[in-house]
Amino acid sequence: MPKNKSSSSIKITGIENLKNLDCKPASPGASGAVYGLGFLGALYYYLTTATSLWMGVVGVIKAIFWPGVLVYGALKFLGL
Repeated sequence: MPKNKSSSSIKITGIENLKNLDCKPASPGASGAVYGLGFLGALYYYLTTATSLWMGVVGVIKAIFWPGVLVYGALKFLGL
């Protein structure tokens, strides 16, 4: 049984691993599209249920930040 005579070892971590393996990170295009559709849906909902101008303004702000709150709740539920 022949032994491996190479004494060099390769230690690759983090982004160096991606560079050496010629891999590329995933494109954010799909997540941006999902966020955009969710934003438009939430914006439509909040604006159609607004009873005053200020409730409409609050609805726009809610539509911008609701995905972050949703992800936070999901991660908290999963215990991560």
